[in-house]
Amino acid sequence: MGNNHVTLSIENNVAIVTLNRPEAGNALDLQMAKELMEAAIFCSESEKVRAVVITGAGNKFSVGGDLKSFAAHGEDMSAHLKQVTAYLHQAISFFARMNKPFIGAVNGVAAGAGMSLACACDLVYATDKAKFVMAYNRIGLTPDGSGSYFLPRLVGMRRALELMYTNRVLTAEEAYDWGIVNQVVTDDKLMETVIGLAETLAKGPMNAYGETKKLFLHSLQETLESQMGKESMLLAERASSQEGKEGIAAFLEKREAKFF
Repeated sequence: MGNNHVTLSIENNVAIVTLNRPEAGNALDLQMAKELMEAAIFCSESEKVRAVVITGAGNKFSVGGDLKSFAAHGEDMSAHLKQVTAYLHQAISFFARMNKPFIGAVNGVAAGAGMSLACACDLVYATDKAKFVMAYNRIGLTPDGSGSYFLPRLVGMRRALELMYTNRVLTAEEAYDWGIVNQVVTDDKLMETVIGLAETLAKGPMNAYGETKKLFLHSLQETLESQMGKESMLLAERASSQEGKEGIAAFLEKREAKFF
């Protein structure tokens, strides 16, 4: 992938996407955004991939946007940022909407777009040394990378605005308490824990995962009755699908289901 600002490996149907600018705290520049979009397209399309893990090289997840590279464009910075966010936002859209589970392994600081990216994951695991901060308002900016969409859904509007206005830094444990992180583990256990989970999920009903994700994401836009209508329709469809038939048969026969 280009200059390898993002690397991708696959093992046991799990893709590991790594933000790979450790010398810059995995700061997001145009090249990284473009490569992240390429990785997202590959992961969403490849039949070899059934779960995706995203992490950072070195001791940080991502410190956010590469302000030095942005400022270097001078009067053209606005146009440059539209390019960067076009790639970044398309990448997040592909990751968030694919049927495959998308798991964040936050190995250090997740700031700005790095925190937004973590919030966009389906599940997030973090080391006990990880820290989370939105950081945008501190420098007079507003959030990108889906932060304004996912953060209020995770923590509520009041807490989301608090994190934006005050630039409060959350420890890993605080992020866990606030619902941003699913589990906090030690450094040496992070990838083992996340990859173990991803390999288990990769054996599961991928299309059911995807439809469940869609139901949850759409639920805030629906009434109770319209949401239950969607539930009824999808449940019936899933029961008659190959995954559903196999899952039900395996349950009745008291054996492990084989979804692929």
